[in-house]
Amino acid sequence: MPSNFYMFFLTALIPLAVGAFYYSPKVLGNAWMAANGFTTKDLEGDNMAKIFGISFIMGILISMTMGGIAIHQSGVAQVLFGAIGEGNQEAASDLAAFMEKYGDMHRTFGHGALHGAFFTVFFIFPLISINALFERRGWKYIFIHTGYWLITLTLIGGVLCQTLQWNPLS
Repeated sequence: MPSNFYMFFLTALIPLAVGAFYYSPKVLGNAWMAANGFTTKDLEGDNMAKIFGISFIMGILISMTMGGIAIHQSGVAQVLFGAIGEGNQEAASDLAAFMEKYGDMHRTFGHGALHGAFFTVFFIFPLISINALFERRGWKYIFIHTGYWLITLTLIGGVLCQTLQWNPLS
């Protein structure tokens, strides 16, 4: 777990903030409603505290996943965590040496943002497309949602790659 694990909670706010802007009527909100066949009246009356609360929890899960995708060092650590958990001091030393030598490589906003963009193009876009095609939604719907996730995951990946820090193993 990173020493600044609170970054997962902060970046979980990014989907909410981007969505508030992106899906507003002045940006793509009207196009999104038209692509869904919604009216303003259709969106009234729901429990918004519940919707925002669950969305925030989902944002935490997304952020935790993006941390592992955007930060290459987490893959090396995952390989060794089982052995370290069993008390293998050699594995702990190997991980500490690796992190000392390579722990700061590719730890920039731009690198994490690139991973967020790639994840959107190669995972989110196909996922949305498959669902939308079976739901008989149009390409406008697909591109509106893919655009939202492109912005959101690019920001999450960039912020996490730039800021997450792990305590060295002793």
